[in-house]
Order: sequence, then structure tokens, then C-alpha cells
Amino acid sequence: MTTALITHPDVLGHLTPPGHPERPARIEAVQAALAGPAFAALLREPAPLAGQADVLRAHPQGYLEALGAAIPKSGLAALDPDTYVSPGSLRGALRGLGANLRAVDMVLGGAVQNAFAAVRPPGHHAEARRAMGFCLLGNIGIAAKYALDHHGLARVAVVDFDVHHGNGTQDILWDEGRALFASTHQMPLWPFTGAAEETGAHDNVVNVPLPIHADGALFRAEIETKVLPRLAAFDPDLVLVSAGFDAHAADPLAQLNLGVEDFAWVTHRLCDIADAHCGGRLVSTLEGGYDLDALAASVAAHVMVLMERGS
Repeated sequence: MTTALITHPDVLGHLTPPGHPERPARIEAVQAALAGPAFAALLREPAPLAGQADVLRAHPQGYLEALGAAIPKSGLAALDPDTYVSPGSLRGALRGLGANLRAVDMVLGGAVQNAFAAVRPPGHHAEARRAMGFCLLGNIGIAAKYALDHHGLARVAVVDFDVHHGNGTQDILWDEGRALFASTHQMPLWPFTGAAEETGAHDNVVNVPLPIHADGALFRAEIETKVLPRLAAFDPDLVLVSAGFDAHAADPLAQLNLGVEDFAWVTHRLCDIADAHCGGRLVSTLEGGYDLDALAASVAAHVMVLMERGS
């Protein structure tokens, strides 16, 4: 068994305005970080294009049609003050979703122990009926529904440690009793959702807000006491991870103070859950992380743990 790295050049074709934090250089930094000999054992897999039926697992037909209509023939178009599309954006987003679904197929099919999807635009802010927060399609929420419905799993857990609350994933999975969604995130911070009182239609949502300037010690304590016990009790058949690295102290968009070692630690602990409950089956997808050096180092640490645990 090994670890798959799934991406595609099309994810670089989603363009944003100069100075926008969600830019192609993010993937280029990740690719450079994973190009060295320490990562030679990765099984590198091209992401397929997701199909319309995949998108419709979470988004209505009208949303998909409106998104397609918003794609400009040249230049950029703004969907909101933060979220832009370019001629290559929809194709890039479909590659990102396809990467997640291919990762689920490979892990559940036994080809690899775990997988990391290096994709953009990110997905966890895309609600069922609204693109927002740099996100167009709900990658991880759709991957959860795909694992449940296409692969016939009974329970899927989604853990999101991005610094921003995964409001889109929460929206998509709110009424899905077969999925547990757990999120740690800075509060207060955009999108200003994710209060602990938001618990889902089936008590299937676990929100763990962290105060401004929270450090790795508090993050680890909250994971240990509030997230991991719920995951263990849920007994998932698959663990999905929204791996955002913008809780790093160097990130320009938030004010948490995590370090690379904290991302390595949480990866180990989520692999522990996967080992104990579902044969180590885990799929991770890239969400945020906007300081290029911090992003590259954090992804490298995250993927290295996946490789260690998947070997």
C-alpha cells in the first residue's frame, strides 16, 4: 500500500486578479515541495474530469447552469467580492472534484491506503446553491455523498482543520445522518458561521471554534477532547479531510498560531482514527493556505505523515 497524489494541470487554469490570495502559485508551491526524492514513492495520478451527475450529488441543476453561464469567454468575472472565475475555472473545478472522487475510488478499491488531492479552487465554502469564499464546487461534501451512495458505505466522517469554517460542507451535509462533519476554525472570522451550537439535523455536526491567537497547544487539546472522541464514537468507514493550512502563524488571512508540527500531529491523529475504525482509509484534499512558504512546508509535512502511515 502507498499514498496517492492526485492533481492535474487544469487546476492552474483557474485565474484570479493580481494580488488575490487564491492563485495558481499555490499549487506550484505544493508541487515543488512534493517533487523531491523524499516523495518519490508517491503514486502520482492525474485527476479526471468530474461529470454533471457528480456535481448534482450536492448542487442543484440550476446552480450548475448558472455557474457555467457565469464563466467568461475572456478575462475575469466576479461572482462576489472574493470569488472570481476565468475561462478555465469550471474545468479546473471539475478536475478538483474529479481528484477527490478518484481518491475515494482508489482508497476504497484498495489501490492505495490514503490519498491527497492537490487542487484548486478549494471547495469547503461552496454551499449547495452558492459559490463563495474562493470556492465553486463542494469537493469534500460531494466526495462524502459519493462514498456513501456510489460505494455503499454506512458512515463517512469529514474533518476540516482550515482556519475558516467549512460552511459549504456543513450546508451540504447538514441533513445527512450518515456523515459526521467536524470543524476547527478561528472565531470570529469570515464566514462567521460555525458556532458550537450548530450541530446538524441529526447531531452530526461538531464545530470547535478557536479564539484569535490560539496556538498549537490549544488546537491539540480541542482536537483531543472534542473532535477525536466524536469520530471514534461515530465509527466511520472512511475519513475525509479538508486540509487547509491557513491556521499557520505566517498566513496573511487569519490570526491563529499553528506551526508545521501541528499539522503533522493532527494528520497522525486522524490516521489513528482511520486505522482504528476503517483500515486506515483516508482521503485528504487541499483547502486554504496562502503564505506560499508556509503552505509548501505544511503540505509536505502532511503528505509525509500520510506516506509513513500508508506504507
